[in-house]
Amino acid sequence: MTQSDKQEIKVAILDLYDGIENEGIRGFEEILGRYKPNHGLSLSYKIFDVRKKCEIADSGFDIYLSSGGPGSPLDSEGSEWEKKYFSLIDELEAHNLSDNPRKKYVFFVCHSFQLMCRKHKLGHVNERRSTSFGILPVHKTSAGKKDIVFEGLADPFYAVDSREWQVIHPNEKRFTDLGMQLLAIEKERPHINAPRAMMAIRFSEYFFATQFHPEADAQGMKLLLARPEEKKEVVDEHGLDKYNQMLEYLEDEDKLNRTQNTMIPNFLDEAVKGLQSS
Repeated sequence: MTQSDKQEIKVAILDLYDGIENEGIRGFEEILGRYKPNHGLSLSYKIFDVRKKCEIADSGFDIYLSSGGPGSPLDSEGSEWEKKYFSLIDELEAHNLSDNPRKKYVFFVCHSFQLMCRKHKLGHVNERRSTSFGILPVHKTSAGKKDIVFEGLADPFYAVDSREWQVIHPNEKRFTDLGMQLLAIEKERPHINAPRAMMAIRFSEYFFATQFHPEADAQGMKLLLARPEEKKEVVDEHGLDKYNQMLEYLEDEDKLNRTQNTMIPNFLDEAVKGLQSS
C-alpha cells in the first residue's frame, strides 16, 4: 500500500497559549514531524489559536493535542473561547460513547489538564504558593505503572514542570463514578507540609492528560533555563545545586528526551492503531 492509498490521519493542535511566546507548540510539531515519516503515515495537522483568536477545531479531526498556557484555569469560566472549547470536548466525548467505531483521541497538557479537572470536578484547582518550574521527577501510581502511555519510562521519570496552578485532593468518588484513573503524582516534599499534586490522568480509553509537559525537549528547556528570570525562579524554589543538576539533566538522554520520545508517541501509537482498525 502506498502512502497515497492510506487514509489520512488529521491532527488538530489546540493552542491555549493566548498569544504568548512558548516552546509547547513547537514541541508538538516536532513530535508529529518525526512520527509521520517514522511510521510511513499520511498525517496532517492544523493549529487553532483557541484563546487569542477564539478559533476552535471541529469534530472532523482524528487526534487533538491540547496545549498548556498562561494564567488562571478558573478565571476563563464563561468566556467565549472556553464555551467553544468545552463544546468541542463534549461533542468528542459524545462521539466516543456512540457506536461509531472511529473514535476521537485527545491529549491534554498543563492548562488543558487543569480545565478538564475543573470540568469533571476531579479535585481542588488552586494557585500554588510559588511557581513550580524545572525538570522534576514524576511518580507513577499503581495504575500508571500499567498504562501503555508510560511504557518505556522509569519510575520516577523526569519531565518539564511549569505551573503556577495545580490540582490537589483527588475526589476519589468522582474518579470511580466516571471511570477515570489517576496515573501520576508530584514528587514527595517531606520538608513542606503540602499535598502532592495530580500529574497525569486517564479520562477514558481515548482521552489522556498530564499536568507536566511531555512535549518539551532539551533544546527548548536549555533556552528557558538560560533566561535570568527563569534561573531565579528555579534557584529561589529549589536552590542553585538543583538548578545546576537540571542543566546536567539536559545532557542525559534518559531524562527529558526520553519522556519527549516516549509519551506522546505511545499515545499516537494507540490512536493510530485504533483508527487504522476502524
